[in-house]
Amino acid sequence: MLIVLDTNVFVGACLGKGASNAVVHECLAGRFQPLMAAALLTEYEDVLARSALFAKSRLDAAERDELLDIFLASCRWTRIYYGWRPNLRDEGDNHLVELAVAGGADRIVTHNLRDLRSAELKFPGLEAVTPAQLLKLEVT
Repeated sequence: MLIVLDTNVFVGACLGKGASNAVVHECLAGRFQPLMAAALLTEYEDVLARSALFAKSRLDAAERDELLDIFLASCRWTRIYYGWRPNLRDEGDNHLVELAVAGGADRIVTHNLRDLRSAELKFPGLEAVTPAQLLKLEVT
């Protein structure tokens, strides 16, 4: 299954949070194929560099960078040739939808469903789900 993994899920995995951690693990195991593009990678790198955010993390900065490198090896690089601008509540999340559409993803995995579901432009077959919902969908 092709997915787009929002930055907040990867951060959750770095913090050791259950479902986020499990989804990243399943990506590394090959169960899910995450898509990656320049805007999302830049966002990952920016957020992972915020040391205050990871004050209670089991992973130090070098370990977070190593996890990102390992995760990137499991990603499919996707070029985005067309900006759809679905007009999300948070303009900074539009790139997630654009990546999903460009790469043919089935799901965007995020903890921020409210903003992603507020899109004015809808794409049939693309669904935003939480990490727990994704794991549950795959079990049933």
